[in-house]
Amino acid sequence: MSTKKRPKSKLSKNEVAANFARDWVEFTNPESPEEIFKCDLTWLTSYWQCIYGNGCCGIDADKPDAGCCSDGAYYASKEDEARVLKAAKKLTKAQWQFYDQARPKKSGGKLQISEIGLDKELKTKKIKDSCIFLNRVGHEAPGYSGSFGCALHHLAESEGVHVVETKPDICWQLPLRRSWETRELGGKDITVVVIGEYERLAWGEGGEDFDWYCTSNSEAHTGKIPVYQSSKAELVAMMGKSGYSELEKLCDSRMAAIAATRKEQKRRELPLFIIHPATKAAQDQL
Repeated sequence: MSTKKRPKSKLSKNEVAANFARDWVEFTNPESPEEIFKCDLTWLTSYWQCIYGNGCCGIDADKPDAGCCSDGAYYASKEDEARVLKAAKKLTKAQWQFYDQARPKKSGGKLQISEIGLDKELKTKKIKDSCIFLNRVGHEAPGYSGSFGCALHHLAESEGVHVVETKPDICWQLPLRRSWETRELGGKDITVVVIGEYERLAWGEGGEDFDWYCTSNSEAHTGKIPVYQSSKAELVAMMGKSGYSELEKLCDSRMAAIAATRKEQKRRELPLFIIHPATKAAQDQL
């Protein structure tokens, strides 16, 4: 009998149990020989897609329209905060519901977007119990309709740039996760850069409290293209162009092999490949 426990999702029965098997691939970083990329092929070739505004229940049941923006975003570095501040200065009142609140009179109207969070680290401010950059559903402004959601996301779209340039690192990286390991090899310490799924467990104890989460939920595994393609810009930013190019070749080969095997086995279980269980569950419903 399996000892896996299903996540405590109050809003869905479609989130698969954690700690399932995964296929991984490792290769040397073309731009840094003393660094290895370790990539989760099961996740990167899954068909997850963001469904914010189209079925997303939000991580807090009482704030379904906040998505994963309930608490604000913790910055990865001073450079991260500086980039977000630079982007915030470009936002207009029409684009940003909390434009005025970000410029309090007590500060002389100076733009203030950050605060110290519960983790004693710097993060984006919370206004009305969610991130200061989250335009609430129902917010409308003259000449700018459909403005609910992240104001920094809207800014990127209006300027024709990717959200990598406007949003905090954690926001544009999700649902990808980059972490680091150290491995002794040949008497040397080698850095292993791990690229995988930002699953519920990766949030620590706080992740257990999420009322709903998307990465391993079949409701969000309905994309038309796999993650390594839909998140190309993010992966390039995390791995470099050469690193992504190598990953793309490996993922392309895997996808072709899966397609060939499926054709031969007529959609039976694929023993040679571990398909993300949420993607499999979504495809089985077709």
